[in-house]
Amino acid sequence: MSLVIEEKDLEKFIMVGDRVLIKPKTPSSKTKTGLYLPPTVQESEKIQSGYIVKVGPGYPIPAVSEEDETWKQKQDDVKYVPLQARMGDLAVFMNKSGYEIEFNNEKYLILPHSAILMIIRDENLLA
Repeated sequence: MSLVIEEKDLEKFIMVGDRVLIKPKTPSSKTKTGLYLPPTVQESEKIQSGYIVKVGPGYPIPAVSEEDETWKQKQDDVKYVPLQARMGDLAVFMNKSGYEIEFNNEKYLILPHSAILMIIRDENLLA
């Protein structure tokens, strides 16, 4: 079951922490020898691929507090270790690790960065 989101603009989506939003590639409906696969076989694949649409800020780092210096202003600015994935990358990921959402009649997956097995980055693709 997938969550249906009625929002109109994908730019309003903000990914949290180490999460990425992926538009899955449509799996091949045929084998190399030409046999057609039913949808249940395609959905049960362990790994899948798709394009990264949005990326979260990364893994949060705890803020260092200096309690002995009371004259300093306290800042709660959260710092992040950035993620390796970037928008436009092709990601190979574990299929069962994500949550499916539906937006504008298209399926997307929200995955933790740790579910991504490999990234294929083509700099010329976005140029």
